[in-house]
Amino acid sequence: MKLKPAIPIALVLLACLGWVLFRPSPEVGPPAVTAVGSAVVKEPAPPESFYTEGTATPDGIGKFFHGREIAKVMGHPAIGWLERDEREKEEAPSKAIAAMELPPASVVADIGAGSGYHTFLIAPKVPLGKVYAVDIQPEMLDFVREKSAQQGVTNVVPHLGAIDDVKLPPGSVDAALLVDAYHEFSHPAEMLGSLVRALKPGGKIYLLEFRAEDPRVPIKELHKMTEAQSRRELESAGLRFVSNRRHLPWQHFLIFEKPSP
Repeated sequence: MKLKPAIPIALVLLACLGWVLFRPSPEVGPPAVTAVGSAVVKEPAPPESFYTEGTATPDGIGKFFHGREIAKVMGHPAIGWLERDEREKEEAPSKAIAAMELPPASVVADIGAGSGYHTFLIAPKVPLGKVYAVDIQPEMLDFVREKSAQQGVTNVVPHLGAIDDVKLPPGSVDAALLVDAYHEFSHPAEMLGSLVRALKPGGKIYLLEFRAEDPRVPIKELHKMTEAQSRRELESAGLRFVSNRRHLPWQHFLIFEKPSP
């Protein structure tokens, strides 16, 4: 009887079984990280991991992002409110645009531009650059086109985005401005991901949202955000928080940056 060959075979089988039972699992361990200069930044988590569903409140859609209920979108019939004469006094948008300190050749994206109120404040600041007026409502962009023609503005580009994508070329934007629009994004994680891709390394996001911490701000609660909530959401997309300048009457002026490789 030749029994010796059976021993090596048994050892091989045991070794294979041990590898199956005790090999490292790809699902176990610390989250993936990417080196950014001298810093280490977590890779953004999958968008769906941040969403939950719940009962909708009168001003919300019943979808929650990082625990915040997403607000209903302000439709194009509200153009009159966006263009109201009192807006400069109430929100000081001219002061906000000045604080962006844009170089003349900057490419800027006004995300959720609406009527283009801020777009047309930015345009003269970047005479050698351009401003994308990004919105998902064609009626808003038609208004922007008409206003551009009336004022003879040539560096404003109306741009139709999607609910989950700004649809701008990768690495094409120096700065992005989001004014009282982000809290209405139905797909904020996807939108942030697409916006980060569109930014150049070191590019800035300027997020203006009505201050939820201040009960004196006369805006519905779902249309306001706290600084902490804003940071939680944008930092989850891999953005670095820079500062909150706190110089506007009603709004946060939050600055975020896309880390340079």
